[in-house]
Amino acid sequence: DEEFDELCFEFGLELDEITSEKDIISKEKGEEKAKGASDVVLYKIDVPANRYDLLCLEGLVRGLQVFKERINLPRFEKIIPSEGEGQRLIITEQTAQIRPHAVAAVLRNITFTKDRYDSFIDLQEKLHQNICRKRALVAIGTHDLDTITGPFTFTAKAPSEIKFKPLNQSQEYTASQIMDLYRTDSHLRHYLHLIENKPRYPVIYDSNGVVLSMPPIINGDHTKISLNTRNVFIECTGTDITKAKIVLDIIVTMFSEYCEKPFTVEAVEVVYPNGKTHIYPELAYRTEKVKPEYINKKVGISEPPSSLAKLLTRMCLKSHVTGNGNHIEIEIPPTRADIIHACDIVEDAAIAYGYNNIQMVIPKTYTIANQLPLNKLTELLRLDLAAAGFTEALTFALCSQEDIADKLGMDISATNAVRIANPKTAEFQVARTTLLPGLLKTIAANRKMPLPLKLFEISDIVVKDPSTDVGARNYRHLCAIYYNKSPGFEIIHGLLDRVMQVLEVPPNEENGYTIKAAEGTAFFPGRCAEVFAKGQSIGKLGVVHPDVITKFELTMPCSVLEINIEPFV
Repeated sequence: DEEFDELCFEFGLELDEITSEKDIISKEKGEEKAKGASDVVLYKIDVPANRYDLLCLEGLVRGLQVFKERINLPRFEKIIPSEGEGQRLIITEQTAQIRPHAVAAVLRNITFTKDRYDSFIDLQEKLHQNICRKRALVAIGTHDLDTITGPFTFTAKAPSEIKFKPLNQSQEYTASQIMDLYRTDSHLRHYLHLIENKPRYPVIYDSNGVVLSMPPIINGDHTKISLNTRNVFIECTGTDITKAKIVLDIIVTMFSEYCEKPFTVEAVEVVYPNGKTHIYPELAYRTEKVKPEYINKKVGISEPPSSLAKLLTRMCLKSHVTGNGNHIEIEIPPTRADIIHACDIVEDAAIAYGYNNIQMVIPKTYTIANQLPLNKLTELLRLDLAAAGFTEALTFALCSQEDIADKLGMDISATNAVRIANPKTAEFQVARTTLLPGLLKTIAANRKMPLPLKLFEISDIVVKDPSTDVGARNYRHLCAIYYNKSPGFEIIHGLLDRVMQVLEVPPNEENGYTIKAAEGTAFFPGRCAEVFAKGQSIGKLGVVHPDVITKFELTMPCSVLEINIEPFV
C-alpha cells in the first residue's frame, strides 16, 4: 500500500484512502446497514480534472505502466472499412435546435468480462459528470451492434411520436410517459430538465426504426450491452462538438485494448444535414516543438535535452530531440486532450522529474513580508480583550435570515445582507451583517456554564456595496457580550473605555471618542448608546432587548458592545 501511495504521488495523483464497500456504508449509514457488504479492498484515487484518460482502471494502469517504463505507449489505429461496408450515422436538420452534434465509432470483436464491463459503464458515468457537465454538453450511448442494422439516423421528433422500451423496463412508453416515469428516479431525474420543455426530443433510430437511445436521458432496452456483446456501437451526441470528440476518443482508446486486434477502432461515417461527411473517431496525433531551455527555466532544473525527452515519454508524450538538440519534438496522443499549451508539457516534465527533486532556491526578487495592518490591530486587540477577562469565540460567517433580521427586530431588506443563491441548509442563507447573533447562539449553546459569561469576537461582517467590483464589502467588527443575572451595562461600558485606552483615543469630542443616547431595535429602550470616534459613528453599546434574548432561547439579561475597528488602523 505504501509503495502504491508513493507511486501515485510521483505520478501526480493522490491515494485518498484505502477502504472497502463495507467501511464506506458503515461510515455513511451505520454498521447495521453495512452487514453483508463486500470486504474487498478499494483504493480511492484523486485524479486531476484535466486527465480524462485516468478515469478508469484501464487508462490508469496503462499510464502508470508507461510511467514505470514497463511498456511503451500503444499506438491507436483507426480502421476505415471498405466502401459500403462501414456504419453510417445520418444527422437530420431537426436536431439543430436542440442537440446539433453527433459522433460515433465501433469497437469490433471486443471481449467483456464482469470487471471490464463494470469499468466500461463506470467510465461513461464519470465522463458524464465532469467533461459532459452532467450530460448538458455531451451524452454517451453504447449499444450492441449485432442487435441493430445501420445506417443510423439522429433526428428530433415530438414526444408523442417517440415510442420505445427504455433500458431495463418491461414495456414500451412514449417519450412523455418516459419523462413522467423517471421524474422520481434518483439518478435520471437530474437530466430531464435538459430536454423536457423542448417541442422536439432528440432520438436515434436504426434502418428498421428500432430506437437506440433518446439522449441525454436513456438508451433503448433492445440494444442493451451484455457480457456476451462482441461489437459495440458508441454514439456521443451533444451541444459542443469539441467535447463530444474528446469523449469518444477517450472511450475508444481506453477499451480498444480488449478488441481482437488491440488498440484498433472501426471508424463510422457521420453525414451532416448539408450533405457533408466526416469520419469519426478522429484519434488525431499531433506534434509540438518545445525548446529544452524553456522547460528547464520554467521548472527550475538543468537537465540535458535527451533526459527531458525521456521524462516526457514516461508521461505518455512520446518525445525525441531534433535539430542538434535545440528542440524537443513531442507527439501528443489522442488520449491527452488536456495538452493545449507548451506550459502543459512543462508541467508533465516537472511531474516526471519529481516535484520533490526540484531544488528549492531563494527567489531573485527581494521582498520583506509584512502583516496586514488591520490583522495586526486585530491580534493586538484580541490579547487585550482576553486580558480583560473575556473569552474569544469564533462563529460562522454565514447565518440564517432570522438571525440577523427577525430575531433582532429588523427587516431583512434594511440589513443590506449578501444572500447565498442556493443555500444547502437554512442555517447558512446569508452572510452576517453583525457579530451579535453568533455570540448569542454561542451563549445559548453554553448555558450550562457558570455565570457570568463574557465573550468577544473580532471578525469580518459583509454588507452589499454597489460601488465595489464584487458588489459587497467587508468590515472588521469587534463584538463583546456580558451575560449574567443583571445586565452589567457598566462592565461593557468599562470594556469600551479600556479598548479606547489601549488604542490611545482620549475620551473627548475633538479628537477622541464620545457616546450619545440612541435607539436600536435589538436594544432595551433608553439603555442604548451610539459610539462616536474619529468624527464618525463606529457602533453601539447597550442592554439587549428582552424579546431578542428570548428569541435566542436565553433567560438572563445581557449587555453588548459592537464597534467597527477599521477607523483605528
